[in-house]
Amino acid sequence: MRAIDLDPTGERHGIPTFPWRFGPEKERLATRRQLREMGLRPGGQAVAAQVVCRGGTRVGHLFPVAGAKPVRKMTPARARALAAAMKARMTCPLCRVTYDYCLPLRSLGSCLPCSELTDAEREQLSALRP
Repeated sequence: MRAIDLDPTGERHGIPTFPWRFGPEKERLATRRQLREMGLRPGGQAVAAQVVCRGGTRVGHLFPVAGAKPVRKMTPARARALAAAMKARMTCPLCRVTYDYCLPLRSLGSCLPCSELTDAEREQLSALRP
């Protein structure tokens, strides 16, 4: 534990700050993930405190549990939007094949077979697409 990370009054960091595993009890303040496990969301509340770990490189914001609101229900429109977004992540933009896993579109830009194509082969493939 670094002494600089322990600031329960918030004088040094502006908001109360605790080192990893030394935060207040989960029934009073919780992270977004902990709130989600309880079926709650922050509900527009301001951050009440923070937990610092990895020598100050990672910060977890803590929200009051008392003011948290219940998680919004999944509506049919949100379910459709989520399904469309997931389908886009699983569909290759070159060959339009839909896989049952998310493709590495940021690193490769396509599925694995299409990423190994030459530029001429890619142009032929794009010409075949409607």
